[in-house]
Amino acid sequence: MYRPVIKLPKTRYEKILNVIGGGLFIVSIIFIISQWSALPEEIPAHFNGAGEVDRWGSKIELFILPGIGIFLWIFLGLIEKAPHMHNYPARLNEDNVQAFYLNSRKLCNEMKNFCLMLFAVISCEMVLVALGKTDGLGWWFLPLVLIGTGIPIAKGLIAASKIK
Repeated sequence: MYRPVIKLPKTRYEKILNVIGGGLFIVSIIFIISQWSALPEEIPAHFNGAGEVDRWGSKIELFILPGIGIFLWIFLGLIEKAPHMHNYPARLNEDNVQAFYLNSRKLCNEMKNFCLMLFAVISCEMVLVALGKTDGLGWWFLPLVLIGTGIPIAKGLIAASKIK
């Protein structure tokens, strides 16, 4: 099977998404640390589909999402660097390999940065609920997650189907 290793420079779009996703994620970690002493011992640890708190836990649990986020940031970043290892249709050839690689890498980049932004929002909301400044994520959160993950996947599949 044809799978050359090609060095494709990051697009402006990917660079901007990296700054936004990584920046918001880092800001959320700084926010957690800055609010740490003001937090009660029990904080919201889980939200249901309606965005309401359905489990409370130790404030140390605030570091679970940032920990997972750091892992995803590294893991998906490595996957982005190896588009030759991604899955492609049999029609992959030397004429379309760059288009397929770029499309696949952009999808990985979008998903990585959406997850980072999502984890940043959830982490900050956990702090705000614990401090009594808000009640929960809200009804809009689950549809946002579904749309936010569905659009890049659909966009990537449509773009891949148009590659000749």
